[in-house]
Amino acid sequence: MAEDIQQVKCLIIGSGPAGYTAAVYAARANMSPVLYTGPEPGGQLMITTDVENYPGYPEGIMGPQMMEDFRKQAERFGTDVRYELISKVDFTGPVHKAWTESGQEIHANSIIISTGASAKWLGLESEKRLTNKGVSACAVCDGFFFRGMETAIVGGGDTAAEEALYLSKLSPKVHMLVRRDELRASKIMQERVMNTKNIEIHWNTETEEILGEEEVEGVRIINNQTKETSVIPVKGFFVAIGHKPNTAIFKDWLDMDETGYIVTKGKTTKTNIKGVFASGDAQDNVYRQAVTAAGTGCMAALDAERYLTEEGVI
Repeated sequence: MAEDIQQVKCLIIGSGPAGYTAAVYAARANMSPVLYTGPEPGGQLMITTDVENYPGYPEGIMGPQMMEDFRKQAERFGTDVRYELISKVDFTGPVHKAWTESGQEIHANSIIISTGASAKWLGLESEKRLTNKGVSACAVCDGFFFRGMETAIVGGGDTAAEEALYLSKLSPKVHMLVRRDELRASKIMQERVMNTKNIEIHWNTETEEILGEEEVEGVRIINNQTKETSVIPVKGFFVAIGHKPNTAIFKDWLDMDETGYIVTKGKTTKTNIKGVFASGDAQDNVYRQAVTAAGTGCMAALDAERYLTEEGVI
């Protein structure tokens, strides 16, 4: 049985760098934010080990510890953090409605979406077992750890090409595993990859198994035309077959691009619905970094504060 309707000034859907940063700013602006963490409190950083590229942590920090720090800071200023999932929304009226999985109905004057995006994986048992032990879905985040070592990257689109080029500056050899006989990347990215001497493209190639017990030691590949298998000795294995934004519950209400990323207006976090703002990887299919997510979380809270002030709520 649903509980009584709860009224909130600012509802933040999702945690991670964007959600927690939005919460810090919203709480300090007397917006009394209520944050629902979603199914993975802390987001993708909860499955990230060493974070060395976030300012303010000169020695680096573990992803889960970083998110714990963010959460504590948000709570310090009065954010109400709740470990539950928002499963449905209704943006028809001036007051926005949301429902938790347990049936709690919430009426919010403003909503900040920070539900993030999830990396697409190959679905191999060895991939899951060796995640953060040489397997990663972000070369920009983790490539540094494989400086001077051979690496492999799966994918044939722009993201895979960009990450292969990034790795080529760190690795003596980058093996690019492409399922088809051509790249899907833009022409300019294809040219850059083809002209980079230490990138070797393996055409018509799929991953059978990532090898190693405690860390990645190699990858067994199969040519999907000849069925010939071979082993490449690598220490880093990167999956770059795309990300899926966690935005399904908003599809009937918000403008999105063809892949499901929420479209925001100009240099703001405003969506097509007044009082609803989007931040982090749910609306960013380009940068997808913790620091950029935190930045848009800040922007969303400031946009929401201005909106609530104009509406006379605060």
